Amino acid sequence: CDVHQADGGTRTASITGAFIALVDALRGIPGISPGEAFPLRDSVAAVSVGMLAEAAILDLDYQEDVAVRVDLNLVMTGSDRFIELQGTGEEATFSRDELQDLLWLGEEGIRQLTAIQREVLGDAWPFT
Repeated sequence: CDVHQADGGTRTASITGAFIALVDALRGIPGISPGEAFPLRDSVAAVSVGMLAEAAILDLDYQEDVAVRVDLNLVMTGSDRFIELQGTGEEATFSRDELQDLLWLGEEGIRQLTAIQREVLGDAWPFT
């Protein structure tokens, strides 16, 4: 999935957008429809979060991405299951409490993205 215009977070944007494209492509296959023989079990979305100074921030743009001291990408299902966590202390260590803040914020971001995916797909949303 190519991201033609973005200000940071291209990998996470690609994952989130690719899910919509996949559902759209699967809808075009005869005999496959949401609820019947649909090969997906859950939605997928991804987001970046980071610690800038002492604040957890969601959906880092380029300026924030190069300035954060902790950078974390989350890929999750629509039912709040983790697929991937990728994080690093860029030039510093971080605490368990800071990690918890980042996870909480990232999970909230994933929920927002899942709601947008559901809205965009409308009747094509394949899950109950």
